[in-house]
Amino acid sequence: MSDEKLIQEIAGIVGCDSVQRLEDVQSLWSGYGEIVRVRLQPSGATAIVKHVCPPSKREHKYGWAGDVSHQRKLLSYANELSWYQGAAKICGAACPMATLMGADSGESEWLLVMEDLDAAGFPLRRTRVNPSQFNACLSWLAGLHARFITDATEPREANVRKLWPVGTYWHLATRSDEYEVMESGSLKKYARAIDERLNSCRFQTIVHGDAKLANFCFSKDDRVAAVDFQYVGGGCGMKDVAYFISSCLDEDQCERRESELLDRYFGYLKGYVSKVDISEVESEWRELYPLVWADFCRFLAGWSPGHWKLHRYSQRLAGKAIAQLS
Repeated sequence: MSDEKLIQEIAGIVGCDSVQRLEDVQSLWSGYGEIVRVRLQPSGATAIVKHVCPPSKREHKYGWAGDVSHQRKLLSYANELSWYQGAAKICGAACPMATLMGADSGESEWLLVMEDLDAAGFPLRRTRVNPSQFNACLSWLAGLHARFITDATEPREANVRKLWPVGTYWHLATRSDEYEVMESGSLKKYARAIDERLNSCRFQTIVHGDAKLANFCFSKDDRVAAVDFQYVGGGCGMKDVAYFISSCLDEDQCERRESELLDRYFGYLKGYVSKVDISEVESEWRELYPLVWADFCRFLAGWSPGHWKLHRYSQRLAGKAIAQLS
């Protein structure tokens, strides 16, 4: 789509007179499109546009550019649109995110026009966080999880049923190629058992699915909002917690601060949850914490065997998870 046509499309979606392209924010993973900031006239408000247009020649820095990967990405963008059009609207103040202003989609092309979080009071991005900022992210995750947490015997809300049944970008059902190239060993042997245990846990919620530090936007007073909901879907809340911790801390920090950070997360969760027995949730999810790390290690072991997150701490927890199952 040409720039001129893109601008016309945006104006039509949000119903404004004209649109001015201000700046490129970033490219989408593997060249699947772009995110840009625009100004809407005559209001003068800014907005963020996520334009998904897959490349004719697919590339991936680790070599994962096959049809399975391509289809997963396409489904992820459809999933993100479903999120913003449905469940995102009922999340509440505990987990701020951008409002969808309008959208259009085709067979393999998506255009999402969203509120500009910079203008909404979240202009800062962090590569490192202080305790206040770290806690704000844990609180955000707890707020999201609390809003959608259910006992497995209860039906899911209609808006939730439209999302990935299993959230996160690394879960086993969508990573068959990576699983096949894993070296033989206990992690590969127990991969399906780990996946089944996580998917069958009693207390399920909606997880962000890619809750790394780079997907949080900060205010000057350390409040946070989140972006990038391609892999939002069902699951145990520990998936988001472990993945967020892995994006901020090295192996020694993970080891030293594990109890402190889990205690803090569950403290926030208790403050938000009212519809289930939080003590039972905490008991189950703490037990699943090593399995979540093992599940992520399984993905990394196939996707990027030398990845820095395959460190002593993650390997220790993976071993603990395997011991639980064996």
